Amino acid sequence: MRPLPIFLFDKGANAAAANVFHNLAMPPFNSINSGYDSVFIPGQLSIGLALPLEHYPVGTAPNMITDAGRVKLAEKLGFKAVWVRDIPLNVPAFGDVGQTFDPFTYLSYLAGQTCTIALGTASIALPLHHPLHVAKSAATIDRLSNGRMILGVASGDRPDEYPAMGIDFDQRGKLFREAFAYLRAAQQDFPTLGTEHFGHLAGNVDVLPKAMGQQLPVIVTGNSRQSPEWIAENSDGWIYYLRDPRTHKHVISQWREQVARFSANDKPFMQAMYLILDPDPGAMPRPIQLGFRTGTEFLIEFLHLLQDAGVNHVALNLRFNTMDMEKTLETIAEKVLPHFHNPVTTTQTS
Repeated sequence: MRPLPIFLFDKGANAAAANVFHNLAMPPFNSINSGYDSVFIPGQLSIGLALPLEHYPVGTAPNMITDAGRVKLAEKLGFKAVWVRDIPLNVPAFGDVGQTFDPFTYLSYLAGQTCTIALGTASIALPLHHPLHVAKSAATIDRLSNGRMILGVASGDRPDEYPAMGIDFDQRGKLFREAFAYLRAAQQDFPTLGTEHFGHLAGNVDVLPKAMGQQLPVIVTGNSRQSPEWIAENSDGWIYYLRDPRTHKHVISQWREQVARFSANDKPFMQAMYLILDPDPGAMPRPIQLGFRTGTEFLIEFLHLLQDAGVNHVALNLRFNTMDMEKTLETIAEKVLPHFHNPVTTTQTS
């Protein structure tokens, strides 16, 4: 990652930008389900966590045995969402084993362990799954969790996974669009849809269960081999990668201009961010891949910059964090969450 831009430390300019931003009238987001509605608030930033919640070096697999307890703690502390990745196969050349459980089975388990925290995928590689199974699994979790499911989807970025399933990697953009259309159709009653690769729905069969309110929030990661216009028109939000706040402000401004072409309501923007929390609150940032090692003081400042740029949710990835994980979660909850849209829940977890 490049050195931090000097404007990150220009607090006067940042404060002025923040005042302008928060004085703007923010269009509402669509109300879709309880998870989506609690995580995404216009003009505000909420904080969630990428799973697994454990330290594991590059090239090794996490054991994930302690995750459920830490997710319950995260819910109690006020984190808004947990996000699980879809990694069908271990590709050593990629250098990131990632989480090892089936994402839908895992989120179903977590749904039974929690009460309020949103449950998200970031993201399901749509071309590698039949969309009927994705729709059914996601709607099941949404029902079991009382509307807390947020379905992030992507085209996939690991070429070695595709031959193992007999799928053409170069066709993933087209497959993504077909699967996305199938997902949307499956939320209707007795849907009709024809696709080239995933079969036909002729209106004589139905896909059950339906999500709460017969709608799943479906958000797209990266470009997924699609145009910005397509994503703005078809998705319920956009997941992007960590960039400096000035770049983000430009990207998000263009995103919201595109959204306004197709919808009276705005759509949220979220991102992931790797974090190694320094025990010294005042520790200055040291860049790591797609994130920082830093103390809570700079973390708060940086997250405010992202909020002012228009980011609505950040999923912190703590896989490289070396501090005790429970202590890390408690420190972020005490020092950082009160500055953002993460009020501590009073609901008791199971």
